[in-house]
Amino acid sequence: MPIHVAVTRRVRRGCEAEFQEALREFFQTSFGQSGVLGASMLVPPPGIDSSEFGILRTFADEKERDAFYESPMFQTWAKRAGTLTEGEPVYRQLHGLEAWFRSPHAPPPRWKMAFVTFLGVYPLANILSRFFGYSLGSWPPLLLSVVVNAAVVGMLTWVVMPFLTRLFAGWLVKKSD
Repeated sequence: MPIHVAVTRRVRRGCEAEFQEALREFFQTSFGQSGVLGASMLVPPPGIDSSEFGILRTFADEKERDAFYESPMFQTWAKRAGTLTEGEPVYRQLHGLEAWFRSPHAPPPRWKMAFVTFLGVYPLANILSRFFGYSLGSWPPLLLSVVVNAAVVGMLTWVVMPFLTRLFAGWLVKKSD
């Protein structure tokens, strides 16, 4: 199972652009590391007076995650980042649906994540099962189910959930919960 880690760093005022550039460079270098499956930078939204930046990293497994954070490459980055940030970074491993609801802050309540996920899964599964049912109806049911489910997971991961989490961002992180 891939491991998702969310990291929050508080960047020193005036160092935001330098931090972003340094992080982009580090991302490029780190992608050569075994077991690193991805990384994303989360910047404070425009108009928000926040210096918190988020980093989301995905690793192949726990062993690869641990090797990455113990590597000389990461130790060098940690020293450089320390000159541009205040305080210690906060690390959180994300589980289940939290990985889709990327945020450097606490994830939304589980019921909200489940509701938004349902809004993505239900129509997509119905549409794709009908589409593949018509076009691949002669296939064995088990194989047809594999194709439909693989398409649903792929569309959810790269299209539907990123769209829905942006669409419902204000509601998902609303503080009154």
